[in-house]
Amino acid sequence: MLKLIKKEIALCLHPTAFIFLSFAALVFVPNYPYEVIFFFSCLSVFFCCMMTRENGDIAFSCALPVKKEHIPLAKMLVVIGLQCIILLLVGIIGAIKGAILPAEQYVNQAGISANIVLVGNGAILLGIFNLIFFPRYFKKPDKIGVPFAIGAIAVFLLIGVSIVLRWATPLYSITLNGLNSEHTGAKIAALGIGIAVYIILSAISCKLAMKRFQNIDV
Repeated sequence: MLKLIKKEIALCLHPTAFIFLSFAALVFVPNYPYEVIFFFSCLSVFFCCMMTRENGDIAFSCALPVKKEHIPLAKMLVVIGLQCIILLLVGIIGAIKGAILPAEQYVNQAGISANIVLVGNGAILLGIFNLIFFPRYFKKPDKIGVPFAIGAIAVFLLIGVSIVLRWATPLYSITLNGLNSEHTGAKIAALGIGIAVYIILSAISCKLAMKRFQNIDV
């Protein structure tokens, strides 16, 4: 498995996978829907899968002395690693923003502030994308566009819901918004829920992707 993961990193990672990690710094842009940062992480998955297809990597991997079910698992573990990095970067850079900027400049008029709740929201978005994209992708690895389009639409719909909740409910506009030092317990609970949802959805996605990939004839 470790060798498959190294192969994925060496041969299948598109440069955007690393470039889009720097987009975590967008939390410094005032009045920006920060959940969009996580969409770019999804977009990097699309480019990596497209690179996999163009290089014929699926057929190459199947010719290696490895279990067939480990091929999708290796790719997904690499993606999950990148997703965890973007979540961590958003949390760290958001905390830096809260420490160096006045409180009134920390408030985001276009959605939730760059606090730990944003990390929890991002985890849910990424988990849902994984659940939608990967089982469909590994059912037909040469068909990338439709699975990505469905996943992207779902992500943007959820971003829209998050923005509406920011203004429509006191829970989002007051309790879960603002600095991490305010209503800390509620924010930690929201972060924990987001991470738990991400783990569950990503685990289900892995199982479905592995099962469907075993059934295809490469």
